[in-house]
Parts: sequence; C-alpha cells; structure tokens
Amino acid sequence: MEAVVPIRRPLLHEEIVERLRDLIFAGELTPDERVPEKALCERFGISRTPLREALKVLASEGLITLLPNRGARVARLTAADAEELFPVMSALEALSGELACVHATDADVAEVKALHYQMALHHTRGEREEYFRVNQDIHRKIMDMARNPTLADVYDGLAGRIRRARYLANANRTRWDQAMIEHEEILAALENRDGATLAELLKAHLMNKLAAVTRAIESAR
Repeated sequence: MEAVVPIRRPLLHEEIVERLRDLIFAGELTPDERVPEKALCERFGISRTPLREALKVLASEGLITLLPNRGARVARLTAADAEELFPVMSALEALSGELACVHATDADVAEVKALHYQMALHHTRGEREEYFRVNQDIHRKIMDMARNPTLADVYDGLAGRIRRARYLANANRTRWDQAMIEHEEILAALENRDGATLAELLKAHLMNKLAAVTRAIESAR
C-alpha cells in the first residue's frame, strides 16, 4: 500500500473510520477480503488498538465482519441487504423533506443550494468520491432542517449501513447523470417549500438508487 501522511492523534478514531470506509467504497478493500491489519497500521502510522476500535464501528455499519480470534473481513453487500434498507431510508428521508419545508430558514436553503452547486461541479469533473461526500452532506442537511431529533437518531442508526450501497448506486454514469437531474428537482422543491413534492422526490430518489444498486450487485456476480 502507498505511504500516506500519518493520522493526527486528536482525530484518530474518526479519521481511521473514515479512511477505512474510503478504502472499502473505492474497492481497495474488496468484499470477503481479510482486513490487512499490519499493513493498515503501517500505512496510517497507528497501533492495532485504535484500528480494531475503528473496525468495530464499521462492523456496526455492516461494512466489516468481525471474526472471533481471526481478525476481520470486508462484508459483502447483497441485494437482500439493499432491499431491506432502502425502503426504510426512503420513508425517513421523505418525512425529513416534509418537515424541512416547514422549518427551514432562508439560510438553511441557501446552504443546501451552495452544496448542490459544489456537488454539480464534482459531477462535471467526474470526481466521484468528492461528489459522494457532498451528496451525503446535502441529505444530512435536509434531515437537520427537519428539526426532529428522534427522526435524526433513527436516520443516523441506518445511515452507516446504507452508505456503501448509496456510493455503489452511482457507479454507472447514466445513473449518476440521472441522480444529478433528480437533485435539481429536489433543490427546486425545497426552495419552493413544497413539502409534499419534496417528500415524493426524495422517496423516488432513494428507490431509484435501490434499482441501480441491485443491478450493480447482480452484474458483479
């Protein structure tokens, strides 16, 4: 593995989790592969203790399977996993859209708009990982604007488990382009404070992702 800058200690736990997620999403750590703990510790300049703590977090998200006394391996995402998670997440995001249109301030909407244009730039440049990060920021911001902590807690409990599937959904360029069109419509509904329309758009957006994820999983068999 290539050498990288060692992780800063104050943010150790969060950065290890994020970097491991990136390696899984980018396909550098592949499904069913044993996690190379020694190589990762050398790469990040850390000991095995914080690495194993990070692996526990990723196991709770369904990205890693812990093997008793035998380390860990990268979990394989199945179509059944996606079909279980996406309908639930689509319902949560639809509700967040309805509530966001009631509670959002002009500053909130302006922030989403700025994120949208940043995401569009990454799309134009073909910067998939950067696009994905901003995309997640947009969905999280809409959830925050709902001003409902209970809804946000339920959402956060599932967000990690579904994140890899959401990333996989845009592996196909045609689907990626369509996702950008859907986000244009989502932004317009938010700006118009049209909660019913935004709810339907967010739900459809998630279910379209499910279809794309299912196709990607089936084609990888």
